[in-house]
Amino acid sequence: MRYVIMANGRGTRWGGHSGVPKHLIEFDGETLLRRIVRQVSSLDPGAEIVISASNPLYETEGARRHTPKVNEIELDRFVPELITDEICFLYGDTLYSTPAIEQIVATATIEIDFFGDERAIVALKSSNSELLLAHLGHVRTLFLAGEIANCVGWQVYQSYDGLPFDEPQIGPRFRVLTHATVGFNSPHEHESFHDHDGRMGVR
Repeated sequence: MRYVIMANGRGTRWGGHSGVPKHLIEFDGETLLRRIVRQVSSLDPGAEIVISASNPLYETEGARRHTPKVNEIELDRFVPELITDEICFLYGDTLYSTPAIEQIVATATIEIDFFGDERAIVALKSSNSELLLAHLGHVRTLFLAGEIANCVGWQVYQSYDGLPFDEPQIGPRFRVLTHATVGFNSPHEHESFHDHDGRMGVR
């Protein structure tokens, strides 16, 4: 299994908050990137772990860094040149509880699985590269043609599950995570996390 940790966003909402990029904020002495690498490698020792990022600061022990060939729109975080059968995309700005990572790693995927809850998709796992690339291409084409307003994980899921491209909703092919994850897209989310004693059930 190849695990791609997506960390090539522009970070426009994050700005210069905390003095480091959001992927390098620390939890219990580990950066988010290092924590994900450790969690995955402990559960899947034979995994290939790739950090998709152009920033050399994101070099992390236990993973190799890959600079994406294309980074024009948000959907390009799902790096097409890295896609192969048996691939899992994780978000580099997300704090995953260990049980959440365990659930993602342990899931046997037949085609494509999306993980998260009604708030956010936090992982995508695929065993069919041709099918995944087809849906990524479909969403990209619709977005560039101005037919849909966004092109992130939700739209890929809506394309795959045959759902309308409007408000996110959970359909039958969505795997709801029963354990906590916390995303850090903005300074507000980071500050709210610490306001709740920096835990919020994430272990």
